[in-house]
Amino acid sequence: MQRRAGGRAGPLPAAIGALCRALPLGSRPAPDTFRLAKFDRPQASPELWRLLYSLLKQIHEGGCTKSDTIDTQIRFVKSVLRYHGYGRPEFYQLPSDGSVGSRELLLAFSWLLHRINLLEQLLSVNRVKIRDETSLCTCGDNLLKSWKGMTELAPEHGLKNEVDIRYLQWLNGRLRFQWRSLHVDYQEQCKLLYKIHVYTNGSHMDQTVGHFSVTETDLIRQPDNYKQLMQLLESETSRLEAFLEWKQLEPVYWQWMIKGRERELLDEKEFSEAIGKIHKAVELKLSELKYQCAHKKNKMHGPCRLVFKDKHPASKMGFGRSRAKEALMNVSASELINELRMKEARLEKELKQLQEECRHKLTEVADGMDSVICIPPMKR
Repeated sequence: MQRRAGGRAGPLPAAIGALCRALPLGSRPAPDTFRLAKFDRPQASPELWRLLYSLLKQIHEGGCTKSDTIDTQIRFVKSVLRYHGYGRPEFYQLPSDGSVGSRELLLAFSWLLHRINLLEQLLSVNRVKIRDETSLCTCGDNLLKSWKGMTELAPEHGLKNEVDIRYLQWLNGRLRFQWRSLHVDYQEQCKLLYKIHVYTNGSHMDQTVGHFSVTETDLIRQPDNYKQLMQLLESETSRLEAFLEWKQLEPVYWQWMIKGRERELLDEKEFSEAIGKIHKAVELKLSELKYQCAHKKNKMHGPCRLVFKDKHPASKMGFGRSRAKEALMNVSASELINELRMKEARLEKELKQLQEECRHKLTEVADGMDSVICIPPMKR
């Protein structure tokens, strides 16, 4: 890494070292990779492609597939970055063999650190789950506004050629099939989880819970597994400590990344465009905050602990926030299901309205085509 004028090492190696240690164990690059990428050395490109692929796979699909080719990995990384709104054309023009472009990959990695809070998401995805949890979200309206803003700021790097509508229909059918399979698997998981909670009810020392989780039940059946659990907890603790160190040294990293590259990366026009996008993003965030303040409701978002309750027959399974003492914030599964059904009804109504608008537009188009004859396809 770089050294100061007097030969004394600066805080930059410590910052990059903490950044690497905060990453998941199987995805950590060598710290020297960042220095090589800063000078656009081609030998750093393959490792950075693998790094981005591994990290983004963990966030979006729960794990990476080591058998994927470098071309598949690169296409996946580019598609995810396009989804998140990354707008450098130079990145999307990088070759599919991963031979060059280490500096562009370093910029993309740094953008993810800031734009989507990459480290925080990785810590959340890879944390050791001792309790039984599920993810809830009852703030869909805010998510829709965020998605709308994301698509407005996204780069215009679409498909060069037209896509066959039959291919899109096939993708839609495949997505529906996978969704049904996932739903069946999740139902089976819920049935097994319910059995564990019922059979162990009244056995837990914590009376606010009263039953064992899946992990706790497994430790009772196989006590030797506690060693592996302790190793996982120690590894997570070390990543959290590295993350805290990184947050203290983070400004050093950003100074190293912006420094000496302003004129090379952005000319005056590009800089003004970037500032304009930043202003739009800030305005979008402010509008979201104003909307949330004006329509403040008891919304839930994020992981919640699953707790079996048999005191109230109408509420067998409860969704409690992760903290044990926040009993007043619990919500029953039946209440959540009713809220989701109401939201489903609203979405169905909105869908019908949009379909009706499309029918009217098609009717208007058809009325203007008096001299055109439409012949339906012959049935075979």
